Amino acid sequence: MKITVKYFASVREAIGQGSESLDTAATTLSGLRDELITRGPAYAEALARGKAVRLALDQVMSDESAALSEGAEVAFFPPVTGG
Repeated sequence: MKITVKYFASVREAIGQGSESLDTAATTLSGLRDELITRGPAYAEALARGKAVRLALDQVMSDESAALSEGAEVAFFPPVTGG
């Protein structure tokens, strides 16, 4: 299925781009993260398991069990703190 993936802050800097459209066989956000990790060292480092990364699906904060659908927009970004 065709989706749009957006990367923010340190994730964007590590991967070297802010967004991309891609075809994926993944059915969940977890599967997509695993698929992206296999794309190379930059993806593997930025999205590594055990690394704190937040996800949003169609602009709604989601956990990795969320199901993907055709045309979905997925965002990856580091946790944000403020004061």
